[in-house]
Amino acid sequence: MDSSRPTDSALGPAAAPSGRGAAESAPPARRQLAGLDGLRGLAALYVVLFHCWLYTFPGYPHSSAPRWLDGLMFGRLAVVFFLVLSGFSLAISPARHGWHTGGVGRFLRRRAWRILPPYWAALILSLLVSWFVVPASHFGPPTGETVLVYGLVAQDVVTAPTPNGAFWSIGVESELYLLFPLLLFVRRRWGAALLAACVTIPVVAHGLTVPGASPVEGDNWLAPDLAPVFAAGVVGAGIISGSDRVRRLPWGWLAVLAALPVLAVGAVRGAAWTVNHYFWIDLAVAPAMTMLLAAVATGQPAFLVQLLTARPVRALGDFSYSLYLIHLPIVLTVIRRVAPHYVAHGLPTFCFTLAVGLPFATAGAWLFSKVFEIPFKQNRSWKSAVGGLTGISPRTSSQRG
Repeated sequence: MDSSRPTDSALGPAAAPSGRGAAESAPPARRQLAGLDGLRGLAALYVVLFHCWLYTFPGYPHSSAPRWLDGLMFGRLAVVFFLVLSGFSLAISPARHGWHTGGVGRFLRRRAWRILPPYWAALILSLLVSWFVVPASHFGPPTGETVLVYGLVAQDVVTAPTPNGAFWSIGVESELYLLFPLLLFVRRRWGAALLAACVTIPVVAHGLTVPGASPVEGDNWLAPDLAPVFAAGVVGAGIISGSDRVRRLPWGWLAVLAALPVLAVGAVRGAAWTVNHYFWIDLAVAPAMTMLLAAVATGQPAFLVQLLTARPVRALGDFSYSLYLIHLPIVLTVIRRVAPHYVAHGLPTFCFTLAVGLPFATAGAWLFSKVFEIPFKQNRSWKSAVGGLTGISPRTSSQRG
């Protein structure tokens, strides 16, 4: 999931208004960029619904679920959207400053500070749930290797029993963060077209050399295949710093036009075929996702920006990373430990999970974010983060001492 956010000058915690009045009085540019958080929150909510569906009905992708629930089976595309959004958001500030990061070391430290503390806290929670409540995988409970691999965020490189099925994307995104300065360098020196070509052509060539023209993806090494969608977001961020003529293009309608062929193929071939061909679907849908982000970031269409910056949606976006990190242990607990005592398998369990698991996951993520995410968004050191939790600023603490 995209857990990432723009740098402070683009859409940082200090710049993000809070409360209804603040949202209404926010400058248009800031309000439109705040809409990206709304998109992030809705995508995270979709992932929760996907997992409620996935673990209720066996047989994925040929699920036993009612056909009218097929729209919930594309959780992978929500993660692809997170990656596009991550590249887009991270590149907004560099795009406004000549495609410079402000220092590779500084960028990586800030990413680690933003991403790792909530992730490690969620890892501990997930390990405890997997060991003592419900396993996260049919391969069995986590092992010592799990603790090492997932603690080092190396799950895209080394296979180990998972403590949380949502964590695969954190490993992918961490690798893409290491690639990000190089992407900016290529964009700065040779332009957007060459950047897109350098990242996409090798992936397409790999796909075409695989028998059946649809690579079977394993449990790891997904970062190379997903690098083009991340790079698409980086390329799209140039629209924000482009000319007025570029910014005024109908990006919303262009996003619809770009998505239509992908939707048409998926509708004709079916949901299961789409899932089995994610390698190509990911690449095909990334341009439409990028254009959607460009539309929102340039204030188009106004009704969508208004919806995405509404207080409930914006609030969901504020703790979307926490929701992504901890929802699955809660959902699994409800489906496998609680629901069997009250309802029948299948659709009754799914409805029960929506009624019980979804509120618990959302409320739990909100509380989790208050302790393990928001302090690290609003502060840049352990001292100030702890001070933010206790209500004592570093300056006040020193004065009292």
